[in-house]
Amino acid sequence: MRKVLIILGQLWDEDVEWLAGAGRRLHFASGKPLIEQGVQTANIYLILNGHIGVVLRGVGEIALLGPGEILGEMSLIDSRPPSASAICKTEVVVLEVSKSAIVQKLEMDVGFAARFYKALATFLSERMRGTVQRLGYGVSGDLDSDEELKGELNAAILDNLHLAGGRFDRIIKRLMDV
Repeated sequence: MRKVLIILGQLWDEDVEWLAGAGRRLHFASGKPLIEQGVQTANIYLILNGHIGVVLRGVGEIALLGPGEILGEMSLIDSRPPSASAICKTEVVVLEVSKSAIVQKLEMDVGFAARFYKALATFLSERMRGTVQRLGYGVSGDLDSDEELKGELNAAILDNLHLAGGRFDRIIKRLMDV
């Protein structure tokens, strides 16, 4: 859920409405691969319901994703095939948005492009900081310092957290017929 809150917190309401309108709701059965490692994908996905396992060939499952997680964003940025597979662990409902629709919107709407890329950069920065901390680099022992604690979101993200949560709730209501 953290990923969607970071991303939706950077976008405007109009951007989120565009994403919901440009995409389509899809259902997948348990066991169905949504993304296959090394196979180019033409879409990004927002998990609305259910759980998806992230699997690395030769390693196994490395993560379990649930509602609010976004998949395929890295391949959108660098145009490389996915570095892992995404396999439905339960019945899953996603919002699928084609990369071609996103690219067209990015090219036509400079404001959207700036917000969208900032959202992805912010998320990827948070992911990298978490990875670095998990590997044991940059460990600080002083709780009185102004440094963020492990797993803590920075102040800029926290400022928009309530907006992001509301935006995700609206997407769920719109697409899940709630």
